[in-house]
Amino acid sequence: MLSLHAISRSFGGHRALSDVTFDVTAGRMTGFVGANGAGKTTAMRIILGVLAPDGGEVRWDGRPITADDRAQFGYMPEERGLYPKMQVKEQLVYLARLHGMDARTAAARADDLLERLGLGERGGDTLESLSLGNQQRAQIAAALVHDPTALVLDEPFSGLDPMAVEVTLEVLRDVARSGAPVLFSSHQLDVVERLCDELVILAHGQVRAAGTRQELRERHSSPEWVLETDDAGFVRGIPGIEVLEFDGGHVRFAADDAAHADRVLREAIERGSVRSFAPSVRPLTEIFQEVVR
Repeated sequence: MLSLHAISRSFGGHRALSDVTFDVTAGRMTGFVGANGAGKTTAMRIILGVLAPDGGEVRWDGRPITADDRAQFGYMPEERGLYPKMQVKEQLVYLARLHGMDARTAAARADDLLERLGLGERGGDTLESLSLGNQQRAQIAAALVHDPTALVLDEPFSGLDPMAVEVTLEVLRDVARSGAPVLFSSHQLDVVERLCDELVILAHGQVRAAGTRQELRERHSSPEWVLETDDAGFVRGIPGIEVLEFDGGHVRFAADDAAHADRVLREAIERGSVRSFAPSVRPLTEIFQEVVR
């Protein structure tokens, strides 16, 4: 497990991180979200040892992290860092060899990743000849080629079309299934919501919320339900009910307790057809906007 414990960092008079503490659990995908300037990239650079914290500690499996630990991590910076005039497969093999792989294993690993990421026929092309989206895929392959023990990705889905996002998601899921902790930042909250087992929300250098998707929804939501029926107008007259959204036969409402919600359902059944009745799932976007205010 990868852990940040009470990490602080300042640049001049600006406090970029303040007492940041969270875990990235082995075998799980952790989404790291926050507005621009929240401190996500600074935290990731501290994890990788690119920056030193002013206070606090990064831990690996419960002990202080070492340079040898970090050498086995996979890292993808937001700014592309590969060689533009070098062939894609050639530099993947080169990077894998730097991590101790023999030439044959490195070549096989590079071929497999390029094929899975949709670049199987582009391995002999220079990086600069690829589209921006394909350059992003190559950058992801570079972070994965040495079979890392942990993965830290800064905006990995930037510039990818929807199909490429799905392909990349499946590759990252496989890394997590292998037992590696995976941490990635993204502004695409819909992708984070679909992919992540756990989330960390950062604002102004502080952790504002952390937990699984279900834990965050329970912590930051009141009990809400959605009813679809012929005419849902009657719901507005039931005591203990707050109508949040109404459109003819559709209503989303909050109830003081489960008994009041049951009363809505019983009355809807008595009045006519009920097409659906279910708890309302609050989207991550709403929770994010609430906790970062």
